[in-house]
Amino acid sequence: MSKTMQTGKLSGAEKAAILLLCLGEEAASRVFKDLSDVEVRMISRWMINIDHIPAKIAQEVIDEFNRLQIEHAGMFVQGREFARKAISGSGDPKRADAIMEQVSSTPAYRPLETIARMQSRMVASLLQSEHPQTVALILSTQKPEHTARIMNDLPSDLRSEVMYRIARIDKISPEVIAHIEDALQHEIGVVVNKEQQQLGGIDNVVEILGRLEKGADRQILERIEETDAEMAEEIRMRMFTFEDLVALDGRALQTVLREVQNDQLTLALKTASETVKEKIFASISSRAAEMIREDIEAMGPVRLSEVESIQQTIVKIALKLEEESRIVIPGRGGQDVLV
Repeated sequence: MSKTMQTGKLSGAEKAAILLLCLGEEAASRVFKDLSDVEVRMISRWMINIDHIPAKIAQEVIDEFNRLQIEHAGMFVQGREFARKAISGSGDPKRADAIMEQVSSTPAYRPLETIARMQSRMVASLLQSEHPQTVALILSTQKPEHTARIMNDLPSDLRSEVMYRIARIDKISPEVIAHIEDALQHEIGVVVNKEQQQLGGIDNVVEILGRLEKGADRQILERIEETDAEMAEEIRMRMFTFEDLVALDGRALQTVLREVQNDQLTLALKTASETVKEKIFASISSRAAEMIREDIEAMGPVRLSEVESIQQTIVKIALKLEEESRIVIPGRGGQDVLV
């Protein structure tokens, strides 16, 4: 987010960003050619957040580097566009695109970059002796696929603790992020974006669990359920919904529907999308499909909660069948391969 620079102690990357903005795009491009990608990312992050450089700060930076003298009260700039042009001017378009994508990405994926580049086993080894809350805070800053790989390498008794705590995370303050950075600084180099981060949460847990090795998600949910049954149920509901039935192949869907009574299916389809309806109608006899269509049309008003409840009943049937290895639900179980 763009912001006006404030007076105060400046980091090296901050000073470099201000200096290059003052020097101009051509000079910045020449400097970027001689910097590493990590250094360019650090400086660019500050650039894209700057829309005004107060005269006092500009003067302090320029005096320190003995490069320029300030002639104006201040300098308004388009930091994001400037950074893009400066990086592009370094002569490598692919490098420029990659760096800009990284520095402009969703804030939740920007902290702890070194962790993001480390092998999952190394991260797991580094974190396994930490408190579960610390591990949860760190892993909630990572992309779900990387977190899932790390979780697979953590001790099984730690997984559920960490996942439960990730689900309870809403936002992390800059102070907490800074504390995590300080704790890890002596072991790894950590670059943290000093903004309040929207991290963790149940949606993040759902995506991570969907990428774990087969059976790990069920074990973790069972442990979470011992502590917080409502949270475990909400996670299950989001991992596989009634609308997700369209992802099942014909045989798997027929297996599920054989466990469902017609009156239950009729009520469940009351609010279903046409895509789900047609997929289900194609998996049952034409006579049964026609009867259900007629019953839906003749059905009077029903409570939404009743429909959702019966839909969840059918979802639970599908999940139970998967647990019994009678069906396979696509997208669950990480590296499942059908043979």
